[in-house]
Order: sequence, then structure tokens, then C-alpha cells
Amino acid sequence: MNERLAAIDADEDARHVHGRPTSIGFDFEQERPLLQPLPADGYDCGIDLTPVLHRNGRVTVRQCYYSVPAKFIGLKVRVKLRANELWIYDGRLVVARHPRLTRRYTFHDILDHYLEILLVKPGAFAGASALAQARAEDGFTKTHEAFWAAAKKKCGDREGTRLLIEVLLLHRQLPAHAVIAGMGTVVRIGSISTDLVAIEARKAIEDTDESDLDTPDEQADDAATTDGHEPAESAGEGAKVSPCTPGDCRPTPAPRCRTCRSTTGCCCR
Repeated sequence: MNERLAAIDADEDARHVHGRPTSIGFDFEQERPLLQPLPADGYDCGIDLTPVLHRNGRVTVRQCYYSVPAKFIGLKVRVKLRANELWIYDGRLVVARHPRLTRRYTFHDILDHYLEILLVKPGAFAGASALAQARAEDGFTKTHEAFWAAAKKKCGDREGTRLLIEVLLLHRQLPAHAVIAGMGTVVRIGSISTDLVAIEARKAIEDTDESDLDTPDEQADDAATTDGHEPAESAGEGAKVSPCTPGDCRPTPAPRCRTCRSTTGCCCR
């Protein structure tokens, strides 16, 4: 295919426009120095659309349905439809990202978009389609399930589900791995406190940051290795002292008096 296209380009360069003595390729080479360089920014091949968000928290794009955060219900949003994905904007801010659906009348929901509604109506959480999709995409892990089961056991279905939703809201402020680690710690100690989950999640972030930093001894060893020298051993770990040669041993000069500069007997004191 590439060879065929190259042959077509060559034939086009050799073609003459009616009434002109020179070929198209010759004229292009004459005009090339006058052309401006191409822009550095990439060209966005997406299509801009402006659908209205329905009452069920979804927008319809090409006969497919995508969820949007519930606070935008009833408003018009801007959609960027690309080959493999779909971005939803509020002004210049991206508020949702979805993989592009190819089958008509299918939908893609994100659980985080419905948390404010489910916090008021926690009874609808267990049967929500967004929860089923989160489980299928491994966004709702076994740790979430364990925390939910422990919360329902202690507080009942309604209040236990509300506690789980409050923990899910932490994902907006903290990394997912930290929140999951915090839930795992809280479940192990037999608690269901959402505040404790937030504290343990922040501890997990601090532990991760500290593990990424080298200790001072490791940094010194790395610097010594970088300079091309072996790191020196500490005195308490069998440090070796090489004997000096006669040429290296020089007598230490005697101290001088600061007033008369004498190295022998001094009467200034």
C-alpha cells in the first residue's frame, strides 16, 4: 500500500496543469521555502457535541448512554467524542471519561457519579447498575466488600451502606490504593469508623513517600559509587588504616604564641 501511494505521489508531481510549462512537483519545490512551519500542537480529531444531561444522570451520544456527575443533571455539557474514548467537560474541566461504546443502547456508568444520590437513598446502592459495573471492572474490591459487610453487621443495612458510601467519597481526595489500605487496616482491628479510614489512608501515603526516599547512608554510598570510589567503612565496622610511608609522615609544627609568635619559651603569659 505504501509503495502504491508513493507511486501515485510521484505521478502527481510529474503532472502538468493545463497552461503551465512546469510540473506540480517543480512548482511545489519553488514554493516550499515560503511555507510556514506546522504548528507544534497536535490536532484534535474528536467531535464536539453538546447534549443535555438527563434525570437519570446520563447523556446520550450516538444512541449510547454515559454517566455524568449528578450535580450536572439538567444542564448542557460539552462532549468530546474520539475514536476510542469519550470526554465530558464542564467548561474546560474534564468531569468524566468513558471508553467509547460501539453497540447501540448500551450504557457505561461510573459509581462515583451517583454517590451523592445514593448517600440520601442508601437502599438503592446494592442494586445499582453502577455498582455491578464497578465490580466487573475491579473498581469495587474485596476490601470494599469486607468493610461493607462489617459495617452492615454492626450498624444495619441502611447505616452500614451509608458508611461505605462515605468511605467511597474519600477516593475523590486520596489515592485509591491508600483508601483501600486504610479500609483493610480498619477491618483488621474490628472498627468501621470512616474517620479512622481517612487517618490510616494518609498514613499509607506517608509510608509510601518515605519508602521512596533513600536513607542518608544509602545516599552517601550512591554518591561514593558515582564518584568512582568505594564507600568507606565506618570505624565501628572494622575500618582499615593503611600505614604511611616515611615521606608522608611530616612533623607537626609546634604551636606559636599569638603575641610574640615564639615556639619556645614565652613570657607573654
